[in-house]
Formats: sequence, C-alpha cells, structure tokens
Amino acid sequence: MSKRAGVAAAGVLAAIVLFGLVGFWAGLLVLIGVPAAAYLLLDPSQRRRVRDLSRRELGR
Repeated sequence: MSKRAGVAAAGVLAAIVLFGLVGFWAGLLVLIGVPAAAYLLLDPSQRRRVRDLSRRELGR
C-alpha cells in the first residue's frame, strides 16, 4: 500500500470512529475544521509552498 493510500485509510477509520463517538455533524465539523484551521495558521510564504506542492503533484 502506498503512503497516500495509508493516510486515506487512516482518515476513513478516524472518521468512522469520530462519527460514532460525537455524532455526524460534530465529527464532520472536526474533520473539516481542523485542517482548515491549520492551513489558516500558516504564514503566507508557507501557504504558497503548500499550494506549489499541490500544483506540482497535479502536473501543472
């Protein structure tokens, strides 16, 4: 299994556990809100690097 597939599988497992513990909407808020908050806490130069990395992976 590739590294990316392992991360995806872990995310799905975490979502199932979180939905079971706190409910669907609270779990969805955590799963979307935590990465969004982490991105917003980055400096502008760090955000640019993250965007450039994702563009490079897409082949742009």
